[in-house]
Amino acid sequence: MDNLDRAILDLLRQNSRAGYGDIGSSVGLSASAVKRRVDKLVADGVIKSFTIQVDPAVDGMSTEAYVELFCRGTVAPDELQRILQNVPEVVYAGTVTGSADAIVHMRARDITSLEEALERVRIAPNVDHTRSAIVLSRLVNRNRD
Repeated sequence: MDNLDRAILDLLRQNSRAGYGDIGSSVGLSASAVKRRVDKLVADGVIKSFTIQVDPAVDGMSTEAYVELFCRGTVAPDELQRILQNVPEVVYAGTVTGSADAIVHMRARDITSLEEALERVRIAPNVDHTRSAIVLSRLVNRNRD
């Protein structure tokens, strides 16, 4: 992957429906050259999918929180994944360094739904406790998978 591929990826992140000609104009390539590069990025597994992002507020999921998850003893990441995959309000989870075992991003319709989802996480056998922070406003939102 070179700087042109990175520039193409940046433009596709902004608008996955951008035309090859428009992308080519921005990066200094022909539309067919951009298509060949995108096809190669897909074939190589760099681009995993093309998708849309729906405004969570429009979708009715405007309440969001970041939750630190603390476990009893040592819990394998696979076990945490098993616990969290069964809670549909979890949109992202990852193991972290520090005192928490994992950080979880949750979205729910309202505070009551968020509380119910948190309780489903808290009652898991290996979970000791959680610490939550409810998002008041988004300041920066970059999607960089």
